Amino acid sequence: MSTRGAWFLSVLFLVLAGVLGVGAWVTYEKLPKVHGKVDAPVLGVPSGALEYGPTPAYAGPHPRMMSRPPEYFPFPISIGEVGPVETLFTGPSKYPFFCGRNMVTGRQPLVDNQAKEGVPVFALNDEGKRTKEVIGYSRDCSHATEVTYFYRSKNDGKFHYLHEARNDIDKVTVNGRHVDFIVRVETGTINRHFYAIAVLRGEGETAEKPNGSNWNRRLIYQFRGGVGIGWRQGKISKGDVTRRRMDQLARGYAVVYSTANQTRNHYNLWLAEDTARRVKKQFQALYGEPMYTVGVGGSGGAIQQYLFAQNAPGLIDAAIPLYSYPDMVTQTIYAFDCEPLEYFFDVLDVGNSGWKNVEERQAIQGLAANPEASSRFKMITMAAGLFDSRYRGRASGATECVEGWRGLVPLVNNPNFVHFFKSFSGDLSDRVHWTHWEDLRQFYGAGENGYANTAWDNEGVQYGLKTLVDGEISIDTFLRINAAIGGWKAQQNQTDEKLWFLNGGLFPVRLSIWSEQNLNMGSLTSPAERSRGSMEAINGIYRSGHVFLGDVEIPIIDMRHYLDEEPDMHHSSASFSTRERIRRARGHADNQLIWVSHKDYNPLGEALDLVDRWMQNIINDPSAGVVGNRPEDANDRCFDQKGNVLAAGSDVWNGDWNSLAQGRCMRVYPTHSTSRQVAGGPVTDDVFKCALQPVERALAKGIYGSHTEEISGRIDDLRRIFPTGVCNYNEQDLARPKEPLIPQEVPVRIAGHLIDPDYRQGKLLQGANVGEGEVKPAPVSVPAENLTDE
Repeated sequence: MSTRGAWFLSVLFLVLAGVLGVGAWVTYEKLPKVHGKVDAPVLGVPSGALEYGPTPAYAGPHPRMMSRPPEYFPFPISIGEVGPVETLFTGPSKYPFFCGRNMVTGRQPLVDNQAKEGVPVFALNDEGKRTKEVIGYSRDCSHATEVTYFYRSKNDGKFHYLHEARNDIDKVTVNGRHVDFIVRVETGTINRHFYAIAVLRGEGETAEKPNGSNWNRRLIYQFRGGVGIGWRQGKISKGDVTRRRMDQLARGYAVVYSTANQTRNHYNLWLAEDTARRVKKQFQALYGEPMYTVGVGGSGGAIQQYLFAQNAPGLIDAAIPLYSYPDMVTQTIYAFDCEPLEYFFDVLDVGNSGWKNVEERQAIQGLAANPEASSRFKMITMAAGLFDSRYRGRASGATECVEGWRGLVPLVNNPNFVHFFKSFSGDLSDRVHWTHWEDLRQFYGAGENGYANTAWDNEGVQYGLKTLVDGEISIDTFLRINAAIGGWKAQQNQTDEKLWFLNGGLFPVRLSIWSEQNLNMGSLTSPAERSRGSMEAINGIYRSGHVFLGDVEIPIIDMRHYLDEEPDMHHSSASFSTRERIRRARGHADNQLIWVSHKDYNPLGEALDLVDRWMQNIINDPSAGVVGNRPEDANDRCFDQKGNVLAAGSDVWNGDWNSLAQGRCMRVYPTHSTSRQVAGGPVTDDVFKCALQPVERALAKGIYGSHTEEISGRIDDLRRIFPTGVCNYNEQDLARPKEPLIPQEVPVRIAGHLIDPDYRQGKLLQGANVGEGEVKPAPVSVPAENLTDE
């Protein structure tokens, strides 16, 4: 090649690299990444806080059967005072603990020690601004209770500090009166987390003595989502309870919230419940007992509602879970399959052109895929492809595994990785085991190596079994997939991530989107060893109430936008997994409605109105129970983008999930499945540790369908891949406690009334037999907004 030609190629390469670099940077800005450096990182922890010894898994009674200790704290917390630091029943505080920001008041946390434990607290100058002088340290991030008044402006429809009003205070009508739209917002800390209470200002009230004259006696407990692993307080702003719940505040609802009820901060449901009880006590001490409490919140906020209804009846009286999942921990069962499968498609079986079609991947993964969707990782992988051939010639479109779950598995599972490590100084972050398992060590237990036990298991799982039976993949492909997928390395053997956009690096040579350095992968000639979860850990997490068993009595409207085509992680099939768990536990699911709408329409206002009528019925006639008081028009339904009801009734969501002819809503908004369902697992998606059967027995049962004879010819391969056998999903999860965790004869309390439990015998069809008539198209009553409360 001539010198001129070499020069031209060099320039061309630099131009292409520059274009890709710019595109990658633009994409980088949109991706989750490491938190930046903070002004006041955690400097130290109390003695003994990071000693990792063996710990038994939880073996006590289910929370449903536990009595909670009496409250010792003298509520209400007065203005200027501090709420309780230690929890009522969750256990001792864990450290390190990073302080968030109270953006309502702008205050620093209070000094509680001089031993350099926690974050530094700085002196203020005469203008109230922080100086560099450290006056002490805050280990527990406490804030004194304060009250701030906000008003909604009729000029821009936004909330502003009341002292900024310029004759522009909007009006609302509540309790038959036309009043100023002014909201009293109280903030402080309870159980080391921020709390907020928002209520319309009452007649003649003062900050110290609130008046509930403009409250409609209904309380919304707001829950929020996200994926969190503990060790941080979270932050709070005025928008968390004003902007988010503007419409409800305008109607006179009171709203309460805590950052302990945002799962972005943690997934300890005992801590979430402990805090919610105390936040309600603070509210009741100020305003009195509400007529009822309804939960509202999305994703992890929905999980809390389902588990509170199961574990602590009476804490909330009705639920509107948005973008729901049954619980967090059973999501890991299929979510942890994603990267091993994606690595197989992208790298180990790169010669198979079929995997370039994301719908072919969907056939194995179960989760949604869309060949027309644009992946948020596209530009980054193109840039990485300049240095690493594995990123070239990628599949077009997007899968939920990538768009929804990539980056979250390391956060939950890798003890060396956390995206907010810059919140901790020196080597402190290196000394912490950053996993969900560790944050809930008291329930999962820990081994002699000091690492918390994990619940994830894929021993005997036959990935793609249903796809094989349906003739969509060959036997050779089926065997190669299952030989390759081993699972995740043990906690003590994992290394840091190479997700450069999360770790803060800027050079894609280090990029590993699959975390393959922490995977056990194999081949047909050398099958990978599968992962085995701790039986003790799984048993403990069941007993501790972190698994949704389906035992809920309260009115529930499970509501979501249809996002499967995005493909978003909040897949619609999760609502039906929840329904089947309820039906399995109780013989019916008549207290749960499922509403799905186009993403341009939000039916939350209609849901609240329906819940109100349902609750009024229960209050007026508690002897009729929850289902007996269900309004006649309370049905499953689906909505179009203008808010019209497309179909309603007991059969509109029938489909593959319940083995019935597809209903009208299901035809409009079809659901997908998961990798474990494709492997033969149940729609409930709650089998951690499957019962195993020899491959010969599985073969004799005919689980391979028309491929039985061909599979028998590859029996030696099958034995090598599954030396301990394959899953038998006709049997119960081996690690699930054998005895019933929740006796059926115990009544529940709803809106102050004891309600007799409604259990039925036999396998019933889905849906209720009440209110099956057609529902006329409903007018748009609430403007569309993002339902997700993350």
